[in-house]
Amino acid sequence: MRQKIVRLVLVGGVLVLALLLLLATCGSGAKDKDKDGPEKHTEKDPAGITQLTVPAAYSSEHGWELIGTSPDYAVSRTTGALAYLVRMSEGKYQLRTIDPKNGRPGWHGDSWRPPSPNKFPRLLSVTVDDHEYFVTWAYGKVGENALTPADPIVSLDVYDVEDGSRRRVEVPWGSVPTVSTAGPGILISDGRTNSAVVDPGSGRITKVQPSSLKYPKGCATCKQLTEIRGLTKKGLLVSGSKEFWVQGGWYSRKVAPKGTDRASGVPTSFLPGLILAKWQLAKGAKLAATHDMWAVHDAETGKMLASTQCSKPAIKPGQYPQLVAAPSGSYLVAGPLAFDLATKRGFCFEGADGAKPLTLASVNDEGTAYGASSVRNAADVLAGNGAPVAVAVRSGSTGALPSNVLVPGMETSDGVGLFRWTDEKDRPHLIGYPRSS
Repeated sequence: MRQKIVRLVLVGGVLVLALLLLLATCGSGAKDKDKDGPEKHTEKDPAGITQLTVPAAYSSEHGWELIGTSPDYAVSRTTGALAYLVRMSEGKYQLRTIDPKNGRPGWHGDSWRPPSPNKFPRLLSVTVDDHEYFVTWAYGKVGENALTPADPIVSLDVYDVEDGSRRRVEVPWGSVPTVSTAGPGILISDGRTNSAVVDPGSGRITKVQPSSLKYPKGCATCKQLTEIRGLTKKGLLVSGSKEFWVQGGWYSRKVAPKGTDRASGVPTSFLPGLILAKWQLAKGAKLAATHDMWAVHDAETGKMLASTQCSKPAIKPGQYPQLVAAPSGSYLVAGPLAFDLATKRGFCFEGADGAKPLTLASVNDEGTAYGASSVRNAADVLAGNGAPVAVAVRSGSTGALPSNVLVPGMETSDGVGLFRWTDEKDRPHLIGYPRSS
């Protein structure tokens, strides 16, 4: 290939050389495959795809495989593209996309060096006004050299999911951050009351002062252990030790589920438009001493969408499971909890005495959730630990899977299951298997 290019330069002269230089410097939106990056196999080369033992709903004889990619991946709800990071040379990284239906490469961005070059940046997605972006972020110090270090920053690279055009935003930040994209913007928080919101479209940074949190009138616990939890279209989601509210919006005491202590709500997880909250049952209720109510609320109005009761030992404080949604958003899972928003039903999958609860890690648009028993969290499930299970969220029925089955981390809207696996060389694999016909 190099000899061919040299001949073209010799024959075509300066004009061809200029054209080659222009192509070489094109960044975002390019579809040419880079020399560096992960090894890749597709359905056109099925012999090269690792065939894992997976649920019968998926065909492990077809699909695609990426080797050596980032721990995180993100799937666009609007374009369907799957984004992942690869490690380049000299501490640089690059965001790439593929079509998960067939593994074909899409656009990729320019490579860049984050503040913490020794580990992969985190990867998220965010939607604002129906426009979607992939977001990578990293935290650390950036300076001209070791003798003149700069203040620590949160470094954000925001990519348009349509064409990969990129915007760099750097936010000075003095403590280890929490970064969330579950609302209409990028929320950076210190885990307490200091936060900043970044508009991914314009890059505008809005600092939020603790004095502007607008505590609800009469809420004595709202100023205790106050923490910014998320961002909604109406404002920040904030919690105290026992209650929570949306800044300038609604207040948990006024939307408490029937049969609960109205001053006991604790938000535990947040997705775009949805909040999972734990409530104590009302004093005097039959199961008040042993059970809590878990409810899914609309983030904009506070309205309860579905609920279920679960024994208190099943989900311990400080270890709350994260809410995971099917691509359509109709089904949700979190630890032993599952919700069908269409029927407003919820389930808690545990033994009669609260022992041996299931941990659910993913759910698809068919209403099938996958998880395992005898594990600590969803990460254990996806690592292949525990006894794998499948759950039909519509009916609440469960079924054991063969002990060697690996369950998907998610299923795309096109019916492709995404599986993680690490080989004997400690290389991470991301594999996409389509649904069986």
